[in-house]
Amino acid sequence: MKYVTEFRDKQLIAPLVEDLRRTMDRPLRIMEVCGTHTMAIFRHGLRSLMPEGLELISGPGCPVCVTSNAHIDGFVEVAGRDEVRLAIFGDLFRVPGSRGSLAAAQSLGAKIEIVYSPLDALKLAEKYPGQIVVFAAVGFETTIPLVAATILEAERLQVDNFAVFSSHKIMPPALDALLSDPELHLDGLLCPGHVSTIIGADAYKPLTTRYGLSCVVAGFEPVDILQAVIMLARQKRESRAEVENAYVRAVSSQGNPRALKIMNEVFEPVDCCWRGLGEIPGSGMAIRGHFAQFDAERRFGITLMETPEPKGCLCGEILKGRSKPDDCPLFAGRCTPLKPVGPCMVSSEGTCAAYYRYGRT
Repeated sequence: MKYVTEFRDKQLIAPLVEDLRRTMDRPLRIMEVCGTHTMAIFRHGLRSLMPEGLELISGPGCPVCVTSNAHIDGFVEVAGRDEVRLAIFGDLFRVPGSRGSLAAAQSLGAKIEIVYSPLDALKLAEKYPGQIVVFAAVGFETTIPLVAATILEAERLQVDNFAVFSSHKIMPPALDALLSDPELHLDGLLCPGHVSTIIGADAYKPLTTRYGLSCVVAGFEPVDILQAVIMLARQKRESRAEVENAYVRAVSSQGNPRALKIMNEVFEPVDCCWRGLGEIPGSGMAIRGHFAQFDAERRFGITLMETPEPKGCLCGEILKGRSKPDDCPLFAGRCTPLKPVGPCMVSSEGTCAAYYRYGRT
């Protein structure tokens, strides 16, 4: 397996691994929910350092990966309109939908711009007053407040040629749906650091109550991740199921009240379809009626239609933790980062992309 061994704090790794080995008193299956955790675990070779009996499973924490075919098709449809210039994050560019990808749409003449923030999209709208700039909004709670603030700024500036096509999702309802699956047997959750800065560590308490599952919020350095895994192992050894915070330098119990206020001012929860998990009640975030002028779905009368996953692609099962990328018959053959069949191979946080880059022998 390919992995990086030069840690900034390399001298701390071996003692932590030994501490984990001593703490474990049974086999453990732990899911890292965040796509950034997945990539960090692979990049630093942490799977190869784990004691025997500890299995790390990747979950649905990549926002591009869980974006449904329906939303990808909607983005492609909007991009194809003459009056539209679509602004996207780079990870979306090659994600395939049932009608092709945005990369294919651009080759046919669609005006697509890669931006690094929603405010960049608003600046495009000011730059191109004769076009409607639509921002394809994909992301979890980390991104939603930024998009909400951009819509408020567009309203303040009276930029009427700016709109947002929201595919935003929130994490707690998806974790609830995931854990209700009787076929998924987990001993603990490595909870996402970035999302938790917004929603707070206490947001996971219902999961510990309902499912008796240990939860630890983790940072992204190798030491952060190992410390969080040790805390999960200690909870299991002591027969506890609690929420613990191993990322206190960035995450509080209650999260970021200001960000949550802005998010809830502009967006409201709706039922939403997640790739692999299906429709989950209250797991999406739609633009409230007061800001309807900035809602691309309303503005263009888009109707989202779900379509089947590509034949043979196991992306949905991988997002649920039921399969691993090398279980997929398309992995590293028909499906590669340059020619992806499913979104898990496209995104920089996708599990298949991580396996392809770091996990192959």
